[in-house]
Amino acid sequence: MSLGINTTTPEGIVLAADSRQSYRNQKGMSRIGSDSASKVFKIGDKMGIIVAGLAFLPENDVLKNMSRFIEEFKKNIEGERITVFETAQKLKDFFEEKYQYKNQLKTLPAQIKADLERQGCNIIEIKEEKDHVKFKFVDPQGIQKDGVAGVEQLQFIVAGYNEDGSHQVSMVYVPGNIESKRDSTKKGQEYGASWIGQIDVVSRIVIGFDGRIGNLPVMRKAASEIGVQEVQKQLRSLEYVIQWGTMTLQDGIDFSTLAIGTTTAIQRFSDGIAGDPGDTPGVGGPVDVAVITPEKGFVWIAKKNLRVSEKEIDLEL
Repeated sequence: MSLGINTTTPEGIVLAADSRQSYRNQKGMSRIGSDSASKVFKIGDKMGIIVAGLAFLPENDVLKNMSRFIEEFKKNIEGERITVFETAQKLKDFFEEKYQYKNQLKTLPAQIKADLERQGCNIIEIKEEKDHVKFKFVDPQGIQKDGVAGVEQLQFIVAGYNEDGSHQVSMVYVPGNIESKRDSTKKGQEYGASWIGQIDVVSRIVIGFDGRIGNLPVMRKAASEIGVQEVQKQLRSLEYVIQWGTMTLQDGIDFSTLAIGTTTAIQRFSDGIAGDPGDTPGVGGPVDVAVITPEKGFVWIAKKNLRVSEKEIDLEL
């Protein structure tokens, strides 16, 4: 699944990601395929992209690595003088065409129905939405539950500097939406960190909980009694106060690599959570790090090299 981190500081932008690539075999089991995958990419002189989610997409009945599609995308926008936000939109349009997820969504209701019936559940409702399927059912113990299912996402962080010197960061989800995370032209949105992929560990560290807390019955009860917004407000009080606006570029690098290294270590010693055991250690391998500054543009700080035995071959792919 990967973990990609962007940390935006007054001195520059940090992009970092692990190198692990996993896949599902014919039995549906998740396996680690490589610890040498590239997930951070240079786009133009002052822009970069981080990739997480699906590692491969089919094209002409052949599975291709995501890096090949990113290279194709780069060629499509070569020479265009566009902003970070415009690049994010073009990236979404490009992968909306490449990723035929709508065909998969059509088969989901039947799969959900079959799975619930096999478990002895009584189905109340299965409803198709734009990019996911919602369903309600009663389990064998007589407890009513809600569920949401969807196809595997492609996730991206697009970050960099525009020609006018402003900086922007967007998160792109396919299927899904585009989220503006940083914008130096808007007060209070200049600096901070964002992450994609297997984000539960870094979310617990920084925010104080991971997104699965919303699945707990006690949280659903609280949301119905005092409202979702009030619950979210109270949960946000757990977030660490981090002075992103005073960070140096080195601080940004340290935070990004700490988040990825800690996730790798926790996944080594854990196997999911008690409420949902059995997880894939999808974060691992070398950490690639790049920085983008207004003066020097995109610069690699740490990047995997090809190797033969103990010797490295310094070759740009």
